[in-house]
Amino acid sequence: MPRDHLKGAKDYYDVIVVGSGLAGLTAANMLARFGISVLLLEHHYQLGGMATWFKRKGGHIFDISLHGFPIGMIKSCRRYWTKEIADNIHQLKGIRFDNPQFNFWTTFDRQDFTDKLVNHFGVLRGTVEAFFDRLRKMNYYDKVEITTRDLFKEYFPGRTDVWRLLMEPIAYANGSTLDDPAITYGIVFSNFMSKGVYIYQGGTDDMVGKMKADLIQNGCDVRIMSLVEKVLVENGRVGGVVVNGRTIRSRAVISNAGLMNTIFKLAGEDNFPASYIEDAKKVRLNNSSCQVYMGLKKREKIDYMGDLFFTSTAQEFDSDALCAKKITSRTYSFYYPDTRPGSDRYAIVSSTNANYEDWASLSDEEYEKDKKHLIDDTLDALEGYLPDIRKKIDWIEAGTPRTFQHYTRHMGGATFGTKFEGLPVSMSLPDHVSGFYHAGSVGIIMSGWLGTINYGVIVANKVASWMSGQGEQS
Repeated sequence: MPRDHLKGAKDYYDVIVVGSGLAGLTAANMLARFGISVLLLEHHYQLGGMATWFKRKGGHIFDISLHGFPIGMIKSCRRYWTKEIADNIHQLKGIRFDNPQFNFWTTFDRQDFTDKLVNHFGVLRGTVEAFFDRLRKMNYYDKVEITTRDLFKEYFPGRTDVWRLLMEPIAYANGSTLDDPAITYGIVFSNFMSKGVYIYQGGTDDMVGKMKADLIQNGCDVRIMSLVEKVLVENGRVGGVVVNGRTIRSRAVISNAGLMNTIFKLAGEDNFPASYIEDAKKVRLNNSSCQVYMGLKKREKIDYMGDLFFTSTAQEFDSDALCAKKITSRTYSFYYPDTRPGSDRYAIVSSTNANYEDWASLSDEEYEKDKKHLIDDTLDALEGYLPDIRKKIDWIEAGTPRTFQHYTRHMGGATFGTKFEGLPVSMSLPDHVSGFYHAGSVGIIMSGWLGTINYGVIVANKVASWMSGQGEQS
């Protein structure tokens, strides 16, 4: 008999949360703290969404997306999770760049970037300060008027080396391009410039484990291996979900699934006005990713290589080239033993932005061949910095856009959710189906660990307000 993962679950909850990415986890936790009955449903065997990990024989643990996030994570985790989680967040100070235009280390904060821009690149200090001040004033309610390319041309005309310094790390952080609205770049970059890049010391497994414990302590009913097949919509109101073939009723539903899945698969477009569906169909998915996971043998070490290492052989930054299957740019995340206190293991994860379409149509034979090429090409590139690395590795594997699509069920394996136009579509969901909300990686701004946590907070507050009677008439 297969295990019943819904055994003991009630037939009704005040709120059902579909998906356990950081937005879903945080929304569920906040609502449970408010005394609202919450059922959290996750189709995978572990929680976390893209903030996840996997284990392999030989004692290897690989984090999918641990490096890195802004200092705001400390405040958000302390306020919406626990002090213990917040206290495990520490700064990464070894950020490196190596490309045809420059090669140096940075602490990736405003003070050091100002120094680099003035003394290395020769930009006037007044121009640098005006640029940073402009970014700090941006917020996601602003009217979008210019692209990031326009913004760079205004402050640093013709300086593609400066554009690369400013843009490349953010493209890896949230998938934004030079031709996306400047707001999608400015807010995220400004968050990092506040105090640099941070990491959760202990590994994603430890963090998500602590989050699960807090959820349960606050009374949330947490279920894994529970696939939501349908969100019930009745007479313009949400009524619950069908999960693992069972109907469970609720007053509100928060979907932490991808925005397009939420609208077109879980609810169905027939439940929305034609104008809303027209807007939803215009939403573009963001790019996906490839990663190569490398685990070192026991007792093998590497010298300190920095924490995040942005490398490229491309002559200039190019958003299209960054996602091309012919790889010119990679980011290496180095995991040292102190990443997981008590461990003596080293790991390296190579990340590249990628297009789902380049991988989706391959035959199984072509797919395995191209994955092997991805691994070999990555090792060749890494040997330029660690000549003996092949001898030290005893586990290596690759993840592709198809991998991310399989495990997250995101359409197109969209690592960073949707482009900017997805944000208003996501936020206006309850205007069309009462009690139905979305929280997740949308609009590029609300992506990454900090963005999705904060979006979960925003949505939880909206749901709590709606349930208390405010806005229930809308």
